[in-house]
Formats: sequence, C-alpha cells, structure tokens
Amino acid sequence: MAEGQGVIGTVEEDGRPVIWRFLDVTPTDEQREQLQWLTIISWKYDRDVRNGMPPEDVNQSMVALEEAIEDAVVEEGFCYALSSRTGNGLKELNYYIRDRDTFIERFNAALAGHPRYPVEITFYHDPEWQELQLTRAKFEGA
Repeated sequence: MAEGQGVIGTVEEDGRPVIWRFLDVTPTDEQREQLQWLTIISWKYDRDVRNGMPPEDVNQSMVALEEAIEDAVVEEGFCYALSSRTGNGLKELNYYIRDRDTFIERFNAALAGHPRYPVEITFYHDPEWQELQLTRAKFEGA
C-alpha cells in the first residue's frame, strides 16, 4: 500500500473487532478504465480464538502472502491495492486488476516456493469501483 496514503480503522462485526487498511486515494480515470476487476483473496480461520484475530503463526503466513503479492504484482503496476481486512475469522485482500488470467499467472509466480495457502480468489466486474466507495463509507466521519 502506498506510503502516507493508507487509512487504518477498526469496525465491530458480530461483537468482534475487524481491522481495515485501505488506500484512500482517488484513482485516475485511466486506472478506472484499465482496472475493472475487483479481486478478493479470502483466507478463513477460526474466529473463536484471540477475539476473532488470527493465531500468530497464521498471521505471519498472511503477512508473507500479502508481501509476496505486493512485491510481485502490485509493485509491477499490474493492479491497485484497495484494502485489507482482518478479524472475525476472515482475512481479505482486495485489489483492482486488469486481467484475471494474467493476475492468476503473476499470483502463482509470486508464490512459487511458498507453502500452499488456504485462500479463495473471487473476481467481480466493478467498472464503477463501487467497492472503493463502500470501503470509504465505513470510515466517513471517523
């Protein structure tokens, strides 16, 4: 996530804290046109431990996953890192990407040599970047 432009906040979900990080930068028209696929990488874990936060070893693996994506996919300019959320048994990493097949190729290349992570990847066509607006709305007035 870009330096100095990120927002960190906490919301409550089912009585448990959920920590959000997101990039509060308005994308350019060119980015909106080129990056129309919202990509959500989800990692579920036991929400009944640590008040819904991941165990330390799981959290370290989550950090390794996120860093690999940041270094090999985001830094290459192929996608826009929108947000991440952690809590209540779910870690999600959200990106806007150009092309699903190329993203998967880069994702797999970035994780070569890593252990297999228990993640699901979902793609949504979001040309209006509605997810960015929903994320920002969670923290309006905070």
